Amino acid sequence: MAPTPTPPRCGVLLVFQPVKRRHCAECRRGPLPLLVLEEGKPWCLECADLGHLVFLPRGDTALTRRAREASGLSAVVVRFNRRHGRYERQGVLVEEAALALAEERCLADAEARRRRRARDARRRAEEDARFTEAFAAEIQRLFPGCPAERARAIAGHASVRGSGRVGRSAAGRALSPEAVTAAVRASVRHLETPYDQLLMDGVARPEARRRIAGRVEAVLREWSLREAA
Repeated sequence: MAPTPTPPRCGVLLVFQPVKRRHCAECRRGPLPLLVLEEGKPWCLECADLGHLVFLPRGDTALTRRAREASGLSAVVVRFNRRHGRYERQGVLVEEAALALAEERCLADAEARRRRRARDARRRAEEDARFTEAFAAEIQRLFPGCPAERARAIAGHASVRGSGRVGRSAAGRALSPEAVTAAVRASVRHLETPYDQLLMDGVARPEARRRIAGRVEAVLREWSLREAA
């Protein structure tokens, strides 16, 4: 029999979402959606004097923080995750009036937060545009024969934020020649060779790459040795 997991010690009142069906040790009601453990026994919220609290699911950090600050009594709701082998926070229980006040405060500054998000989005867009320009310039420095429009297209594709592509790797952000060349090689592979068609025909990726490797290297040599027309 697996040992009973130890509840987290976080210095706050804990309420549990039970994994198994449990009934209150005092009033016998159940199964309980939420319970408090006292001396190892499950108690419903009513019997534990927490029945007047309302549940606020996790997800809105500002609302949770403000609701807990305004609530004279609150509790953290946790549930045991069997796969991860640990308790995980599900939300909080707070006084209903405190939650209403927190919601009003969040609505009051919603416009300010919207403007801040918009400013952050503009800043990120400007940073991305500057980085894409720098990436394109580095492509043309390494491959002067690559048309400017093509260099910009390669840079734009490789540097999409959150894409996981080479332009967003540590080497890519540092504009290392290896990362820039990798981005150019990938573009040539897809657009100047029958690589995609080979994959569609069922050719294994390593074999498809082997077949088109010569053509890829020929284009890279051509672009590295002559100026674009």
